[in-house]
Order: sequence, then structure tokens, then C-alpha cells
Amino acid sequence: MTISRMALPRRTFLRGLGATVALPLLDAMVPAFTAQAATAANAPRRLGFVFIPMGMNPAPWTPGEVGRLKGLSPSLAALTPHLDDVTVVTNLDLENAHTTGNHASSNAAFLSCLKGKRTEGSDYELGTTVDQIAARQIGADTPIPSLELGTDLIVQVGSCDNGYACVYQNSLSWASPTSPLPTEADPRVVFERLFGDGGTAEQRRAEMKKNASILDWVLDDMAKLQHRVGRADRVRVDEYVSTVREVERRIQLAEEQAASSVLPDLTRPTSVPAEWEDHVKLMFDLQVLALQADMTRVITFQLAREASTRTYPQIGVPEPHHPISHHVNDPEKLAKLAKINAYHVSLFAYMVEQLKSTADGDGSLLDHSTFMLGSGMGNPDVHDHRNLPIVVARGGRDKPWGGRHVRYDQGTPLANLHLALLDDVGVHLDRFVDSTGHATEVMEPLSL
Repeated sequence: MTISRMALPRRTFLRGLGATVALPLLDAMVPAFTAQAATAANAPRRLGFVFIPMGMNPAPWTPGEVGRLKGLSPSLAALTPHLDDVTVVTNLDLENAHTTGNHASSNAAFLSCLKGKRTEGSDYELGTTVDQIAARQIGADTPIPSLELGTDLIVQVGSCDNGYACVYQNSLSWASPTSPLPTEADPRVVFERLFGDGGTAEQRRAEMKKNASILDWVLDDMAKLQHRVGRADRVRVDEYVSTVREVERRIQLAEEQAASSVLPDLTRPTSVPAEWEDHVKLMFDLQVLALQADMTRVITFQLAREASTRTYPQIGVPEPHHPISHHVNDPEKLAKLAKINAYHVSLFAYMVEQLKSTADGDGSLLDHSTFMLGSGMGNPDVHDHRNLPIVVARGGRDKPWGGRHVRYDQGTPLANLHLALLDDVGVHLDRFVDSTGHATEVMEPLSL
């Protein structure tokens, strides 16, 4: 660590024409000769939600034992390398969703725990979602209070489900009862929001034709920074910049492939990879960069909307997801639903790995983050909102935390877990919608 009279500000940027690159937490950003300097702590808490549509096949999802786990169920097996960092939670319920729509209520209630107003027009009404409650406090000091991301590229309008406006399926996050936040699925737009600075998008892209990378614009600032920090910080900056450059390269590759395609996909922006899995991973990588540079501390990510007709031939499911989810207990359909569940979990495992392998302060990003994977639907065949599939990922470098299955009594509100997640990032509420308590068991460290 470099000890100096003046530490770098926590919010230090590399600047150049059309670019602003925020830096991760460095030793040089910690005040010298303080207790903090010994550990380079001060890393903030982050909170994320990853939404999967249309519930799950419960048998291959649910662990066979309650409490400490020796292994994970087939649908969750991709998380096995991170067993000690994940907790499976069962028997959580969205009671308000039972009396609303079908698929619309799954999306709408997932973070709000509320019943949306039944309307096909613009007079929709829901409630402030848990992510936005967190963002008002822990996102107040970041350039972007929260990120709302997805992979579905066409915003649906009108009525989408049982007399409910499409906005309930388009947006997971609501800033107020009448303010749904739009979901962004284009990696280029997200990248420019994180690293663009000044000028219109057209002007920046014109400059991009003259420069191989947005990072070329900040080389002078980068060179000056490298003279001001110690060796460990130089390594951190180099690794971070390399990751930014690689993410940008993948976006550019998608643009080049789209431009050279004989049959362009008119529904897909040119910066979206042709393969959905590549798209998901790119969006996860952008989330890691945003957290690493403390550009935001709150993220919601919708892998797909409810009633999605996405197909997954790469895993042996060429049929659309929605019809498969109405399995009527057909063994073949149930097996394919389990394959989709396992595939979605494998993508979440990719995100957990990225968080765990990214240094942050005195640990990793995962040590300072809590991410919840889940759905607003339990049994999709009957549009049930009971026994939701929920997994919480959270690091615990100093205190062993995960590797367990917490099973609540039937009918326990999902709102109880939302309160515990808020507690975990320092935002304390007595109640949230229909909560009956705080799901503190999920967040407590393990007893050794």
C-alpha cells in the first residue's frame, strides 16, 4: 500500500474526450494512517435481484434436506462450486399475487409484494419496489442510483395478461406507485451510460470510428494515475481496464456481426450478441463493472418476462418456455422445465463467479454484495404464487454464511425476506407491505 499525505478520492475518474471511467476501490483511496488503511475496507454493500419467469419444477429444484447442505439439488447443481455462498429458501409466498392477474402478477409482485391495479390503459398503479427503497439510501451517493436491466428487447404495449397493462410485465422496478422504471436490454446503451461523458450518442460513435476503444480517450489520465499509486493499485487498475476493454470488444463484435449479416434481425439492436446466453453474460459483466467502480449499488435484472416464448434448443428444449411451463404433470414437459430451470441457474452461477473473483476492498465483490435469484411464480402449470423458487447469494469471508436450505412455514410472505435483504445493506424498515417479520434466519452466519 502507498502511504501518502493525500489519499485519492473514493470517486476518482479517468477522463478524456467523450469518456469517464470510474475506478474500483484502491488502497490509495483509503485515508493514510487510519485503522481503515490496514484493510482497505470501506467497501459499500450492494443489492441485486435476478428474475426468472414461470416458476420451477419443484422436485429437482428443492434440496432434500433442511439446514446445512452437503450438496445441491439437480436444478441448482451449477451453484455447487459456490455452495458456501448460497442459501436456498422455500415456502415463501406472494399472497397479493393470488388475486391479481396470472403472469402479470408474477412480474409485478416480485419486488413490490402488491396487487397491481387492473387496467389496460395508462392509469396503472402498483407500489414502490424493494430495490428502489434500497436505492434511495444506499444509491444516493452513486452516479447511477440503480440499474434496471433485462434481455427482452421489445417493449410490449396495451393489455398483456387478463386485463392487465403490459407495463406490469415490462418493469420489475417501480420508483413510486405510478412510476415504473424502464428495463434496458441493449449492452451498448448500458456501456455508454456507464462510461460515456458528454456529447450525443451519435457524436461519441463518430469518435469511436477514430479510436479503437473508449479507453483510448483516457490514456493520459491513466498514465498520470499509474505514477501516483503503488504497485498493487497499478495491478488492480490494469485488471479493471482490461475487463472494460474486453466487454467493449464483445459489444463491438456483436455490432460487426450484425452489420455483416445477410438477414439482419430487425428486433435486435446491433450491439446485442446473436446468442442469448452471450447476451446474458455480457449484461452480467456490465453489472460487475458497474458495481466494481461504484457507479451503482442496486441492480435488477430480468432474464426474461413472464409468458416468455423463448426457446432453448441448445439444452434440448426447442419448444417455447411458456407452453412447456403448462406441464399438466406430463413427465416429458416437467423434465424440460427442469432443464430450463437448471440453465437459468447456471447463468446466475456465472454472475456469482464473476462477483467472487473480483477484488473489492478487503475481500471480493461477492463479500460485499447480496443477490437474490427468484421468480414470482411457484407452480407455473396453475399460475401458483406459493413456494417460490428463491436462492440468495452472499459472500462471507470472515463469517461462514451459506450452504444451507431455509424452509419456512407455508404461506410465509416474500416480504419478510425483502426486509432481511434491506437490513443486510443497512436499510431498516419495520414492515414492508404484508410482512409478518424479518427473515433473519436467511442472513445470519452459520454456527460452526
